[in-house]
Amino acid sequence: MTLRVVVPPHPLIAHWLTVLRNAGTPPAIYATGMEELGRWLTYEAMRDWLPHRREQVTTLQAETEGTVIESSVPLLAVPLLPGGLQLWQGARQVLPSCQLCLQGVPDDIETTAGVIIFVDQIASGERLLSILKLLQQQEVEARRLRVITALASSTGLKRLGETVPDITIHSACIDPELTADGEISPGIGNPALRLNLR
Repeated sequence: MTLRVVVPPHPLIAHWLTVLRNAGTPPAIYATGMEELGRWLTYEAMRDWLPHRREQVTTLQAETEGTVIESSVPLLAVPLLPGGLQLWQGARQVLPSCQLCLQGVPDDIETTAGVIIFVDQIASGERLLSILKLLQQQEVEARRLRVITALASSTGLKRLGETVPDITIHSACIDPELTADGEISPGIGNPALRLNLR
C-alpha cells in the first residue's frame, strides 16, 4: 500500500496556483483561484473514479452505446472548514448531485458511497489525518476516497503515507518545506486569512 499523489500537468491548474501564490492577489481573486482549482482538480480526480455504466441509446438516426453516470452510487463531499469549502464551490459544478457534509464526517455513510475530502492545503497533515481516521472507524475503504487539495507539503504527505498509506490525493503542487511556524514554503499563504474568513 502506497500513498498516491496526482499532480495534473494542466496549464489552468498551474495558472490558478500561481494566482494563489502571489502575495498581492486580493481576497476576491484568491477565492476565485481556490474555486477554479477545486473545479479542475475534481475533474481530474473523477476521470478514473466516477461510477458509470454503458447504456444503449436511440439517436435520431440509429441505436448506439453510450456512457452514463451511475446515479445509484452516492457521493459525499466533506470540506475541511473554512478553506476547503472554497474548493468545494468549484467542485460542485462538476458534481452537482454530490451531497455536501458541512458538519464533518456523517455517522451513517452507505457502504457503496464515495467520499471526497476537500482541504485547502496539507501542511503537517494533522487535520486531514483526523478526518481519515474517522472514516477508517466507519470502515470506509481507501478505494472509496479521494482527497482534493490546492497544495501539499512533502512533510505532510510523508506523515499521511506513514499513517494512512492507501489513499489518492489530487493536488496542484507539492512544496518541499514547512517554515518554523508550520506554513508551507513557498506556499499560498494562510487561506483562511487571505480569504478574510477569520
